[in-house]
Amino acid sequence: MDNEKLKVAYDSLISGIKEYFGKCGYKKAVIGLSGGIDSSLSAKLVADALGKENVYGLVMPLKGLSSQENINDAVELCKWIGIKYFIVYINEFLRGFESLEWKQSKIAKMNAASRVRAVILYNYANTHDALVIGTSNKTEIMLGYFTKYGDGAVDIEVIGDLFKTDERELAGFLGIPKKIINKVPTAELYHGQTDEQELGVPYDELDKILKLHEKGLSAQEISKKGFDSKIVGSIFERIKNNEHKRKMPPTVKVSLE
Repeated sequence: MDNEKLKVAYDSLISGIKEYFGKCGYKKAVIGLSGGIDSSLSAKLVADALGKENVYGLVMPLKGLSSQENINDAVELCKWIGIKYFIVYINEFLRGFESLEWKQSKIAKMNAASRVRAVILYNYANTHDALVIGTSNKTEIMLGYFTKYGDGAVDIEVIGDLFKTDERELAGFLGIPKKIINKVPTAELYHGQTDEQELGVPYDELDKILKLHEKGLSAQEISKKGFDSKIVGSIFERIKNNEHKRKMPPTVKVSLE
């Protein structure tokens, strides 16, 4: 996108954030910061919309897993934007799960960390009359690539209509530090984990496929445009399997009339 389009997108996002907070009657926001582009851009947008004095950042690392580089980048980002922040290590909150009578699976442990962070964010939000800001982009939301009731537990997704590749352009336009923009995306779910490794395809290619899917093209039609059919198939399968994440829980209907 050229700068004119990026400015239009920025203005639209700022307007949308202001409108939502005004409609809900809130003036303050809290956001979890990881040192990555998603949370960094989200924090910048909300601070610009609400005023930096009304936004608080929570950096919630896990000792032994979260890298010091990401912690430092998150703190530097808060200072650059001008928002107040807290560093809250989540190890103590997770320790209680070790006393459960069953052995936790790897996925259960990863999701517990994400959900504990959500609980802390809402504890702060409830205490300070604030709304919780989501940090998922459109690519992740379409794929269901987030933890249900974890990083998916939010009050508003401010970059939820931006694909990852578009998000990078807007972040550059707004001056987000290049070391954050160019960082290999990872949720630090385990040592060596990267988003693209888990998804099985680079974001540049992934977004092209998702944009075609959004236009209503089938997997077969997208493959005919030069994309690997196995990759396209795996993306469609992920969307199907994670559909439950993208909707409110199903309700069993009953008629009392």
